[in-house]
Amino acid sequence: MGRIFETRKHKMFARYAKMARQFTRIGKEIAMACKTGGSNPDLNPRLRMVMQNAKSINMPKHNIDAAIKRATDKDTSDYEEIIYEGYGPGGVAVLIETATDNTNRTVASVRMYFNKYGGTLGKTGSLDFIFDRKGIFEIDPAGKNVEDLELELIDFGLEEIEQAEGKTFVYVPFNEFGNMQKGLEDLGIVVVSAEKERIPNTYVDNISAEQKEDFLKMVDKLEDDEDVQSVYHNLKEDE
Repeated sequence: MGRIFETRKHKMFARYAKMARQFTRIGKEIAMACKTGGSNPDLNPRLRMVMQNAKSINMPKHNIDAAIKRATDKDTSDYEEIIYEGYGPGGVAVLIETATDNTNRTVASVRMYFNKYGGTLGKTGSLDFIFDRKGIFEIDPAGKNVEDLELELIDFGLEEIEQAEGKTFVYVPFNEFGNMQKGLEDLGIVVVSAEKERIPNTYVDNISAEQKEDFLKMVDKLEDDEDVQSVYHNLKEDE
């Protein structure tokens, strides 16, 4: 089998590792959703949406059920949602969302990654002017005319509908996320996945190749950390 097999094996294991991280992240989201709204998805919109996201990444049903059971177990530790902000190499803004049961461990790890790659950890709220928080729904319009759908969704806070690569996305301000979720459910529109994203309104593109390499290494380390849920930054992507 030789070299080709080794290459395929490496890619396979990388995919499995990524899948495991996604399942861990979703598991924490399930725990936090149950904590705030209970374990019945019919009565908990947040849990309902997380379960839909779990299905979108092919998380098995028994994994979802097990995560809900753990979340309702008295012995399960509570996760705390904490945001860290700072600047990476070249002055690229970085915002990290975490879910942790040990804040000392988490802040130590995040600070270590910033220090190792020449970044600086800042105060929470210092990057509010750089990132806008949005709700993004991927939907299945099921043959509906997008212009007609746009008119139907305006009352639920619609900001924009976008079609890209055969997919349809609905954007709303963060404070309209729940309203849009309910609106899509009421209209019988299938939601493939839903996320609360932080979208930069300004970008950095004038950094050196060395700074960019260090920055991407730092982001990889952050994303691999078990306490990190999401990493956002404003480095301009190569076109």
